[in-house]
Amino acid sequence: MIGRLRGILVSVRDTSLCIEVGGVGYEVQMTPRDIVSLPGVGEEIVVHTHTHVREDDISLYGFAEESDRDMFRILNTASGVGPKVAMALLGALSSQELTRAIVSNDPDTLTVAPGVGKRGAQKIVLELAPKLAGRSLETVPGGGLADVRLALENLGYSMAEINEVISDVDPDVPLSDQLRTALQALGRRH
Repeated sequence: MIGRLRGILVSVRDTSLCIEVGGVGYEVQMTPRDIVSLPGVGEEIVVHTHTHVREDDISLYGFAEESDRDMFRILNTASGVGPKVAMALLGALSSQELTRAIVSNDPDTLTVAPGVGKRGAQKIVLELAPKLAGRSLETVPGGGLADVRLALENLGYSMAEINEVISDVDPDVPLSDQLRTALQALGRRH
């Protein structure tokens, strides 16, 4: 298994790049979020990788941070989650945000990723919560925003509206302050 590449960045596309290592060019799939953080073509880079082998394909998936690669591997253990969905989740949320959402039973956070619906998100949370249970929320910045989401949903706001403003909410403040911030943000958008 190829776990890390250090070489020269040869080319970049929307969701992949080519790294030359020892005269061999490796094509690596990455999230657009990670690609924009890379140095320019011709520069040396280090990418943490996961080698995904199927009967008809061998693919490399790359990550700027080792924690993102580890989360990718954990996500792939959930039934119905393959590399495409795992990359969509990591493209939309950091590994810390994913851990926080799963540990705090907040599947709605996962629905911001393209291709992840409400039922799929609930299934991911149900299957992965025991695997991530050892990671306490104290080690993950912020707490869960599930209560804020539920309150806004009960007030009649759509999931799209909630997803637009949830990033404005500080998860470390009391719930009443979180709700006030979310409602003010929703008020500014209308």
